[in-house]
Amino acid sequence: MRSVCDYTDYFVIATGKNPRLTKAIHDEVYAVLKRDAKVTPRSSSGLPEASWIVDDYLDVVLHVFTPETREYYRLEDLWDDVPKLEAAATA
Repeated sequence: MRSVCDYTDYFVIATGKNPRLTKAIHDEVYAVLKRDAKVTPRSSSGLPEASWIVDDYLDVVLHVFTPETREYYRLEDLWDDVPKLEAAATA
């Protein structure tokens, strides 16, 4: 994101199958970063509905979507001129 955006270096985009799983992804990332890196997001939004949760960690912005919401907003298409890295889910 550095080349096109001045407020963050990276977007991390993840998908949970339903709102309960998007919340679980958010909760796990939050817990691990707080425990291991001693960081918490500067701001969070979308937790009550959990169809799109955004956590702003300043250099990294985490977006966790349900499949329908991710398809609707299509952030990857909005930022298609930015290099992408893909990672598989881990068990």
